[in-house]
Amino acid sequence: MQSERRGERGGRRFERGRGRQFPPKPVELGKEYDVEVKEVSRRGDGVARIQGLVTFIPNAKPGDHVKVKITRISRRFAEAEIVESTK
Repeated sequence: MQSERRGERGGRRFERGRGRQFPPKPVELGKEYDVEVKEVSRRGDGVARIQGLVTFIPNAKPGDHVKVKITRISRRFAEAEIVESTK
């Protein structure tokens, strides 16, 4: 019976998230970017996108135009701090 099951799936084991490739990030750690905050996250941080990459910015709100410095880069998002407000 187990061999029948294995045959249905081609003998492969499916593992979540293993070997998954993420494209190179459009930001660099420590580099500054001018962004417009578009929305607020569940945590209350401002959210902007830099070439599609979600970037969380504490103490920012929608409509803010700010210069940010990247402080952390993760697989799917980045975090940044406000360097100056450029209204």
